[in-house]
Amino acid sequence: MDTKQKIKDVLVNLLKVKPEELKDDAKLYESIGVDSTEMVETVIALEKAFGAKLSPKEITKFCSINDIEKIIQSKI
Repeated sequence: MDTKQKIKDVLVNLLKVKPEELKDDAKLYESIGVDSTEMVETVIALEKAFGAKLSPKEITKFCSINDIEKIIQSKI
């Protein structure tokens, strides 16, 4: 499974969104409606899924799935 698909799977399971709602460039806050609590849960789930520790500075750059993929790829 590729990185982007694994990220989408985490988001679908955690946020209970439909896979078709997760466009690669969709903004998590604006398009999907992720709130701050959900973002914390998302970060924890992604860290577990990829075995990577994400810094607060990196997390602030989580705007879209493409952004998350770039950051995760730099960690694995």
